[in-house]
Amino acid sequence: MEDKRTILLAEDNADDVLLTRIAFRKARLVNRLVVARDGEEAMAYFKGAGRFADRKRFPIPILVLLDLNMPKVTGFEFLEWLRKWKEFATLPVAILTSSEVDPYANRAFELGANSFLVKPPDAGTLVALVQRLHAGWEIVPGRELLESEN
Repeated sequence: MEDKRTILLAEDNADDVLLTRIAFRKARLVNRLVVARDGEEAMAYFKGAGRFADRKRFPIPILVLLDLNMPKVTGFEFLEWLRKWKEFATLPVAILTSSEVDPYANRAFELGANSFLVKPPDAGTLVALVQRLHAGWEIVPGRELLESEN
């Protein structure tokens, strides 16, 4: 049976979500990509609350791709909250940022981020980034991306 591990993308920008989905398809990854549109929704995912209550449909992800500038609860606040839970202490979290020179990188690492990545401007460059993620974590190559209903 093919392994289909979930990745949580915490991102409020619809264009960035679409680019990420395209990149996953082009990189031929079959990981299920679930989107949380803000930090509050990302917390609800980990709590198994609201629309994320069904753990069979919404299992604990193998990787979190986290935007720092989100409404309601920022990426920093979410990361600090996540790292307080011992069961999520070693869960890989990759910060996605818009700038190569981001003054927040040190703070993100202090809060427990594993990686700090610049958001590529186009799908082609994002595919290369996704392939680098694949090499570093348990992202599963395959024929198609499995998506949740968002």
